[in-house]
Amino acid sequence: MRRLIRDLKWPAALLLAVFVLAGCQREPEAQVIGFTGLTMGTSFSLRWVDRDPQRVAELQPKVALLLKQVNQQMSTYIPDSELSRFNQAPAETTMQVSPGLIQVVAEALRISRLTDGAFDVTVGPLVNLWGFGPDGRVVNAPSQQKIDELLTRIGYQQISVSPQDGTLSKKGAQYVDLSAIAKGYGVDQVAELLEQNGVQSYLVEIGGELRAKGLKPDGSDWRVAIESPLSGERAVERVISVSDTGIATSGDYRNYFEENGIRFSHTIDPRTGYPIRHKLASVTVLRPTCAEADALATSLMVMGDEKGVQFARDHQIAAFFIIKQDQGFRELSTPEFEQFLQEVK
Repeated sequence: MRRLIRDLKWPAALLLAVFVLAGCQREPEAQVIGFTGLTMGTSFSLRWVDRDPQRVAELQPKVALLLKQVNQQMSTYIPDSELSRFNQAPAETTMQVSPGLIQVVAEALRISRLTDGAFDVTVGPLVNLWGFGPDGRVVNAPSQQKIDELLTRIGYQQISVSPQDGTLSKKGAQYVDLSAIAKGYGVDQVAELLEQNGVQSYLVEIGGELRAKGLKPDGSDWRVAIESPLSGERAVERVISVSDTGIATSGDYRNYFEENGIRFSHTIDPRTGYPIRHKLASVTVLRPTCAEADALATSLMVMGDEKGVQFARDHQIAAFFIIKQDQGFRELSTPEFEQFLQEVK
């Protein structure tokens, strides 16, 4: 009996050793992982905090499929996209469309009303006329007559959505352009996908529009650079420290053409039919969603350095403005934005 009891002690001792060794095996440390790619005629970048680097291979095809779907819904460069088919349809069309397209157009119409038409999803014909749409570049400014003709087609009031029926309608020959909000929506959709897959800390970027959530492994916020509007070079103007926000920047210093020494920006004022001609060079906006930040950044860019700044202050929008001067630029930020500014290192 004594020998049997003594022998039975060995399995218990071995079991204890296994527990001790298992306790010594450390859980993998959290690290920033991610990947990059191309979408919507630009690049995208995803970074998130994870303990498993294999998650990159798991999430890449899911993100690719999602971005393809968004593009197929909202691109004006894809002839058979949902939006292209709506634009090609005749006046007084009501069309069944995807919930995603309904959501984006509804948000665009809200921003259009809020900004009194500084943002207008029907500006597409003018964007194309000035050579900044899918029709290709131009080297000469269009005539006043042609601008006036197209202005008769501009008006967000002619577009309506019915979320209950899932339909998008237009009263006339309107052409909807979502280029100033679709990238932001794409960012939000990718962020939602990451969260559905258990990711809680991330930085998602598409064409310079971003959304941040959570903290990096060292407990710090995500740091995002705001580009300086210097012609012909890439430089950092300021750095912001962010978490749990959408971020979008609009500027007139990269996409333009010149004729007889006059620069024509890609940002078109839908109320006049002309590219903007004021001192505002760039504006960065922080809002809960990237889609809203994207649309508001464009809106403030259209309004300019005086009306845009006042609008941001009146509506408590976190916004950072870079304004042209005779020599260089000056910065201006709303109180809501100042807490995010960091020193450039």
